[in-house]
Amino acid sequence: MGNPAAVTGAMLACTFGVAPSTLNTLPAKLVMVEGRPVATIPDIAPGMNIAPFGMCTSLANPTVAGATAAALGVLTPMPCVPVVPGPWTPGAPKTLIGGVPALTAGSMCNCAWGGVISMTMSGAVRTTMA
Repeated sequence: MGNPAAVTGAMLACTFGVAPSTLNTLPAKLVMVEGRPVATIPDIAPGMNIAPFGMCTSLANPTVAGATAAALGVLTPMPCVPVVPGPWTPGAPKTLIGGVPALTAGSMCNCAWGGVISMTMSGAVRTTMA
């Protein structure tokens, strides 16, 4: 049995973000799960697919490092702008949408600033993918 399918509206969390975020996918794929567009592993575009996580607390983020240095070493969170260099993993290798693995609960991706982005709620409750 597979994991629940990830659809538009899935809830996301980042280890360095201070607020939850949502996953958005375009309905251009014409594949719907429980009435919402299903996501695939390359759905990583910041702002379009992955909304910001409020404020970022990672010192690897240049804006956070600069603000923290200006505050004499006191950690100073700055607005989150996720930079995701690679696709979600592992996805559902047996369920392809347009030749690309579907995204499922349990998948994660990394932010260039050191955060790990994970799915806290996939959005689909009845549909699983393997």
